[in-house]
Amino acid sequence: MKNERTYIYKLLRALASDNSEQALKSLFLAYSDSVLRYARLYVKSFETAEELVADVFLSVWEQRATAAGILDFDAYLFTIAKFKIMNHLREKRPEEIDLDDVSMNLFACTVTTPEDEFISNELMEAANRAVEKLPPKAKLAFKLVREDGLKYKEAAACMGISIKTLEGHLTAAMKAIAQTLGVRR
Repeated sequence: MKNERTYIYKLLRALASDNSEQALKSLFLAYSDSVLRYARLYVKSFETAEELVADVFLSVWEQRATAAGILDFDAYLFTIAKFKIMNHLREKRPEEIDLDDVSMNLFACTVTTPEDEFISNELMEAANRAVEKLPPKAKLAFKLVREDGLKYKEAAACMGISIKTLEGHLTAAMKAIAQTLGVRR
Protein backbone atom coordinates (compact mmCIF):
# COMPACT_ATOMS: atom_id res chain seq x y z
CA MET A 1 0.00 0.00 0.00
CA LYS A 2 2.78 2.44 0.92
CA ASN A 3 4.70 1.56 -2.24
CA GLU A 4 1.57 2.15 -4.29
CA ARG A 5 1.06 5.56 -2.68
CA THR A 6 4.69 6.47 -3.27
CA TYR A 7 4.28 5.48 -6.92
CA ILE A 8 1.14 7.62 -7.27
CA TYR A 9 2.90 10.66 -5.76
CA LYS A 10 5.83 10.08 -8.10
CA LEU A 11 3.41 10.11 -11.04
CA LEU A 12 1.76 13.28 -9.74
CA ARG A 13 5.13 15.04 -9.47
CA ALA A 14 6.00 13.96 -13.04
CA LEU A 15 2.60 15.17 -14.21
CA ALA A 16 3.08 18.56 -12.55
CA SER A 17 6.72 19.22 -13.34
CA ASP A 18 7.22 17.52 -16.71
CA ASN A 19 3.69 17.65 -18.19
CA SER A 20 4.15 13.91 -18.53
CA GLU A 21 1.48 12.30 -20.69
CA GLN A 22 2.92 8.93 -19.66
CA ALA A 23 2.22 9.79 -15.99
CA LEU A 24 -1.37 10.67 -16.88
CA LYS A 25 -1.70 7.41 -18.81
CA SER A 26 -0.37 5.46 -15.81
CA LEU A 27 -2.84 7.21 -13.49
CA PHE A 28 -5.63 6.47 -15.97
CA LEU A 29 -4.70 2.79 -16.08
CA ALA A 30 -4.54 2.62 -12.29
CA TYR A 31 -7.84 4.39 -11.59
CA SER A 32 -10.12 4.32 -14.63
CA ASP A 33 -11.89 1.07 -13.70
CA SER A 34 -12.69 2.34 -10.20
CA VAL A 35 -13.95 5.68 -11.49
CA LEU A 36 -16.02 3.86 -14.13
CA ARG A 37 -17.65 1.66 -11.46
CA TYR A 38 -18.36 4.78 -9.41
CA ALA A 39 -19.95 6.55 -12.39
CA ARG A 40 -22.06 3.48 -13.17
CA LEU A 41 -23.64 3.78 -9.72
CA TYR A 42 -25.39 6.90 -10.97
CA VAL A 43 -25.46 6.67 -14.77
CA LYS A 44 -27.30 3.89 -16.58
CA SER A 45 -25.47 4.16 -19.89
CA PHE A 46 -22.05 2.50 -20.02
CA GLU A 47 -20.98 4.85 -22.82
CA THR A 48 -21.97 7.92 -20.81
CA ALA A 49 -20.04 6.58 -17.81
CA GLU A 50 -16.98 6.09 -20.02
CA GLU A 51 -17.32 9.70 -21.27
CA LEU A 52 -17.49 10.91 -17.67
CA VAL A 53 -14.30 8.98 -16.85
CA ALA A 54 -12.58 10.64 -19.80
CA ASP A 55 -13.81 14.04 -18.55
CA VAL A 56 -12.43 13.30 -15.09
CA PHE A 57 -8.96 12.55 -16.43
CA LEU A 58 -9.13 15.54 -18.77
CA SER A 59 -9.69 17.67 -15.65
CA VAL A 60 -6.69 16.04 -13.99
CA TRP A 61 -4.63 16.93 -17.07
CA GLU A 62 -5.94 20.51 -17.12
CA GLN A 63 -5.08 20.92 -13.43
CA ARG A 64 -1.70 19.16 -13.73
CA ALA A 65 0.22 22.20 -12.51
CA THR A 66 -1.21 21.65 -9.03
CA ALA A 67 -0.86 17.84 -9.06
CA ALA A 68 2.31 17.74 -6.96
CA GLY A 69 0.44 19.35 -4.06
CA ILE A 70 -2.31 16.72 -3.92
CA LEU A 71 -2.10 14.84 -0.63
CA ASP A 72 -4.91 12.32 -1.20
CA PHE A 73 -5.24 11.54 -4.90
CA ASP A 74 -8.11 9.09 -4.37
CA ALA A 75 -10.21 11.76 -2.67
CA TYR A 76 -9.19 14.34 -5.28
CA LEU A 77 -10.08 12.07 -8.19
CA PHE A 78 -13.42 10.90 -6.81
CA THR A 79 -14.39 14.48 -5.91
CA ILE A 80 -13.85 15.47 -9.53
CA ALA A 81 -15.87 12.41 -10.59
CA LYS A 82 -18.68 13.32 -8.20
CA PHE A 83 -18.98 16.83 -9.62
CA LYS A 84 -18.77 15.63 -13.24
CA ILE A 85 -21.55 13.12 -12.54
CA MET A 86 -23.69 15.68 -10.70
CA ASN A 87 -23.31 18.17 -13.55
CA HIS A 88 -24.22 15.50 -16.08
CA LEU A 89 -27.30 14.46 -14.11
CA ARG A 90 -28.31 18.08 -13.62
CA GLU A 91 -28.11 18.72 -17.38
CA LYS A 92 -29.96 15.54 -18.31
CA ARG A 93 -32.43 15.60 -15.41
CA PRO A 94 -36.09 15.45 -16.25
CA GLU A 95 -38.36 17.87 -14.43
CA GLU A 96 -39.12 15.26 -11.75
CA ILE A 97 -37.16 12.21 -10.74
CA ASP A 98 -39.04 9.30 -9.19
CA LEU A 99 -36.67 8.01 -6.50
CA ASP A 100 -38.27 4.59 -6.79
CA ASP A 101 -36.88 4.38 -10.34
CA VAL A 102 -33.28 5.17 -9.33
CA SER A 103 -31.25 2.05 -8.79
CA MET A 104 -27.90 2.25 -7.09
CA ASN A 105 -25.57 -0.44 -5.92
CA LEU A 106 -23.84 1.20 -2.98
CA PHE A 107 -21.66 -1.82 -2.40
CA ALA A 108 -20.14 -2.15 -5.88
CA CYS A 109 -16.73 -0.85 -4.78
CA THR A 110 -16.78 -2.09 -1.20
CA VAL A 111 -14.23 -4.47 0.27
CA THR A 112 -15.37 -6.24 3.43
CA THR A 113 -13.62 -8.26 6.07
CA PRO A 114 -15.07 -11.33 7.79
CA GLU A 115 -15.65 -9.16 10.87
CA ASP A 116 -17.61 -6.62 8.77
CA GLU A 117 -19.72 -9.42 7.32
CA PHE A 118 -20.41 -10.85 10.79
CA ILE A 119 -21.52 -7.44 12.09
CA SER A 120 -23.59 -6.89 8.95
CA ASN A 121 -25.28 -10.28 9.40
CA GLU A 122 -26.08 -9.49 13.03
CA LEU A 123 -27.58 -6.13 12.05
CA MET A 124 -29.59 -7.78 9.28
CA GLU A 125 -30.98 -10.37 11.68
CA ALA A 126 -31.88 -7.65 14.18
CA ALA A 127 -33.58 -5.63 11.44
CA ASN A 128 -35.54 -8.71 10.33
CA ARG A 129 -36.65 -9.34 13.92
CA ALA A 130 -37.73 -5.68 14.14
CA VAL A 131 -39.78 -6.03 10.94
CA GLU A 132 -41.48 -9.15 12.30
CA LYS A 133 -42.57 -7.20 15.40
CA LEU A 134 -44.33 -4.49 13.34
CA PRO A 135 -48.13 -4.16 13.33
CA PRO A 136 -49.61 -6.15 10.39
CA LYS A 137 -50.36 -3.21 8.07
CA ALA A 138 -47.02 -1.48 8.70
CA LYS A 139 -45.26 -4.80 8.17
CA LEU A 140 -47.07 -5.41 4.88
CA ALA A 141 -46.39 -1.85 3.67
CA PHE A 142 -42.70 -2.19 4.56
CA LYS A 143 -42.36 -5.56 2.81
CA LEU A 144 -44.16 -4.44 -0.34
CA VAL A 145 -42.11 -1.26 -0.75
CA ARG A 146 -38.72 -2.09 0.75
CA GLU A 147 -38.40 -5.80 0.07
CA ASP A 148 -40.55 -6.40 -3.02
CA GLY A 149 -39.60 -3.08 -4.61
CA LEU A 150 -43.11 -1.92 -5.43
CA LYS A 151 -43.70 1.76 -6.02
CA TYR A 152 -45.84 3.57 -3.48
CA LYS A 153 -48.78 3.73 -5.89
CA GLU A 154 -48.60 -0.04 -6.57
CA ALA A 155 -48.21 -0.96 -2.90
CA ALA A 156 -51.13 1.31 -1.91
CA ALA A 157 -53.30 -0.32 -4.59
CA CYS A 158 -52.36 -3.82 -3.36
CA MET A 159 -53.31 -2.88 0.18
CA GLY A 160 -56.44 -0.99 -0.88
CA ILE A 161 -55.33 2.22 0.85
CA SER A 162 -54.29 5.72 -0.22
CA ILE A 163 -50.66 6.64 -0.85
CA LYS A 164 -50.76 8.97 2.18
CA THR A 165 -51.94 6.11 4.40
CA LEU A 166 -49.18 3.91 2.99
CA GLU A 167 -46.63 6.63 3.76
CA GLY A 168 -47.97 6.78 7.32
CA HIS A 169 -47.50 3.02 7.70
CA LEU A 170 -43.97 3.23 6.30
CA THR A 171 -43.08 6.11 8.61
CA ALA A 172 -44.37 4.16 11.60
CA ALA A 173 -42.46 1.07 10.44
CA MET A 174 -39.20 2.96 10.02
CA LYS A 175 -39.55 4.60 13.44
CA ALA A 176 -40.26 1.25 15.09
CA ILE A 177 -37.33 -0.43 13.34
CA ALA A 178 -34.98 2.44 14.21
CA GLN A 179 -36.13 2.33 17.83
CA THR A 180 -35.65 -1.43 18.01
CA LEU A 181 -32.15 -1.14 16.52
CA GLY A 182 -31.30 1.82 18.78
CA VAL A 183 -30.79 4.21 15.86
CA ARG A 184 -31.48 7.88 16.49
CA ARG A 185 -33.66 9.49 13.85
